[in-house]
Amino acid sequence: MKAIIIRQFGERDVLELADIPKPKIQPGEVLVKIVAAGVNPVDWKIRKGLLKGRMPYELPITLGWEASGVIDEVGSEVKNFEKGDAVFAYTRKEKIHDGSYAEFIALEPRHLVLKPKNLSFEESAAIPLAGLTAYQSLFESLQLQNGEKILIHAGAGGVGSFAIQLAKTIGAYTITTASEKNHDYVRKLGTDEVIDYTKEDFVKAVLNKHPEGIDAVFDTVGDETQKKSADVLKKGGRLTSLLALDEEFFKKKGLKPGYVFVRPEPSHLDRLRKLIEEDRLKVSLFQIFPISEVKRAHEAIETGHVRGKIVLRIG
Repeated sequence: MKAIIIRQFGERDVLELADIPKPKIQPGEVLVKIVAAGVNPVDWKIRKGLLKGRMPYELPITLGWEASGVIDEVGSEVKNFEKGDAVFAYTRKEKIHDGSYAEFIALEPRHLVLKPKNLSFEESAAIPLAGLTAYQSLFESLQLQNGEKILIHAGAGGVGSFAIQLAKTIGAYTITTASEKNHDYVRKLGTDEVIDYTKEDFVKAVLNKHPEGIDAVFDTVGDETQKKSADVLKKGGRLTSLLALDEEFFKKKGLKPGYVFVRPEPSHLDRLRKLIEEDRLKVSLFQIFPISEVKRAHEAIETGHVRGKIVLRIG
């Protein structure tokens, strides 16, 4: 089968379109024929070797942590799926080795659910990683509640776009950071306030309108943005991040921040599917690339200034 692999860590030139063996499923797995695969920042970080100390891996690596497609084969122990089912999946496994930039992938049922009926395969492939990340950050780590005020950093990005919409489904008040060109976009997603982080200090902007502080911060940026975010929280406020935390810094601030590393959870993925089918959650695609243009897709995602999601068309 065709797949995008890396035989070594490095820049975009290590990305290779290759023929590799089609996976053979175990009794408790399904074989998914992939139609489209999402492209995410974690993909270029793996490609560069930035995660090799955090997760087990085996070269060559097929990149990709999310996909949509059709079930091609069902293991003898699998009861809840049939051949021909259209699905979408969060494809990360315990070891970084076989991902979704490929024509086929073998997965346990916990990785996938039926895809939204009202979306294309390309749109569906853009959901699992970013959608689950936002869902688990807001509702598990932060335990966001109706009426609470939350600052969501980088609201125009893949994760931020979902976070704004998910927060609004439970009646939270959302503030987000975005450059001026993305203000209309994040407002259409439903945000209550938007701060141009290129022109004003977000801490001052938040406290000018909410001098008592706010309830929660969802950090998708890290570094100084993460640290400064502590200053917008009211007493008892919560912060969670997708990036490494300076525990000592937050301890001095009297905070115990959360950290989210998204995991497969079919009930969460199914909740996202239902929200999409109810038209309460929308997917925004930035660009769709053919598999042959994977280097261009990585170039786009590495800029960090993508509005919505990037997807590879596989089959």
